[in-house]
Amino acid sequence: MGMKAVHFGAGNIGRGFVACFLHNSGYEVIFADVADALIDKINATPSYKVIEVGTEGTTENTITNYRAINSKTHESDLIDEISQADIVTCSVGPNILKFIAPVIAKGIDRRPEGTTPLHVIACENAIGATDTLAEFIKDPKNTAEDRLEDHHLRARYANSAIDRIVPAQDPDAGLDVTLEKFFEWVVEKTPFEDVGIPAIKGINWVDNLAPYIERKLFTVNTGHATAAYHGYNRRKRTVYDALQDKDIMAEVRGALNETKNLIVSKHEIEEDAQTAYVDKIVKRIGNPHLEDAVERVGRAPLRKLSRKERFIGPAAELAEMGESIKYLLDAIEMAFRFQNYDEDEESKELAKIMSENGPEDVVSKVCSVQSNEKIYPQLVEVVKRVQADSRED
Repeated sequence: MGMKAVHFGAGNIGRGFVACFLHNSGYEVIFADVADALIDKINATPSYKVIEVGTEGTTENTITNYRAINSKTHESDLIDEISQADIVTCSVGPNILKFIAPVIAKGIDRRPEGTTPLHVIACENAIGATDTLAEFIKDPKNTAEDRLEDHHLRARYANSAIDRIVPAQDPDAGLDVTLEKFFEWVVEKTPFEDVGIPAIKGINWVDNLAPYIERKLFTVNTGHATAAYHGYNRRKRTVYDALQDKDIMAEVRGALNETKNLIVSKHEIEEDAQTAYVDKIVKRIGNPHLEDAVERVGRAPLRKLSRKERFIGPAAELAEMGESIKYLLDAIEMAFRFQNYDEDEESKELAKIMSENGPEDVVSKVCSVQSNEKIYPQLVEVVKRVQADSRED
């Protein structure tokens, strides 16, 4: 029997990045999703293309040997697949992990004795996403307590860091996905070493994932979102358009210089190496071949303003160190101004929170920052400024 992977989330990252790697490594891919039309399209289409674009040209990869299951209406079928799979991956968004955990738990619980443990890797833009998923799976609501003692014989969990820009797609593209040529998929190998590391081409297996996760989150995601939020507030259409504005470029460079200081001191990465990484990232997010609307990149501001995310995470640490966070505070202010965008529920919720709470409560609710932290008064001032402008409007 061939190798089998179940991937939760049949969107652009799932089809274009993770499933592409799994397919190229010889896995049959079973997509799990809840979007009926997308599932029907996947099952009716025998192949699709992954199109990589860059300044040096375009390459195409044809993906086959896949199918899709609706995890809402065909849960028992999905449980059977998970119980027999070699690997489970997901790209559903950090807030959805709790919803996919119950069915994964049922599949794990049904694995036959003596089977190699299921390899579980969450491919999300969040620190420790697989740990988070594992906590939900092992929750007593999903896994009986008497099954936890030998749970490690049925499943193993490894955190990962993924890095690839996948912009909004042409509505007529069908299942085809266009993305940048550059990619990085780093996974911690320690949880799998005694049961076998999966043979997935393109993964960089490492002992310590923390430097890779924070370098990526605090450079790629911080830079991308900084450009998007400044661009949105200056009425730019795409991230590329935003970066043609010298003032916005200065804000992006400033924010990434601040996060560079944290990454270099915290993870003992050479300053020259991080400077070169920053230069590469600025070129990537400004790729003219990837049309990325500022509104798309700015979606989910509540998550992006949360405690461990791309802005507050590095800014809070830098503030405690006594380092400058001027440009990160600028980006945080622009993110707080991303309110009431029609196609994003979090931006509407942010507007509601801002209108119904005082600045101190906003900082506590949105950023989970405490009053004894050095960044706290600066965040309160940012929120006061945004709220004052809203009242004037």
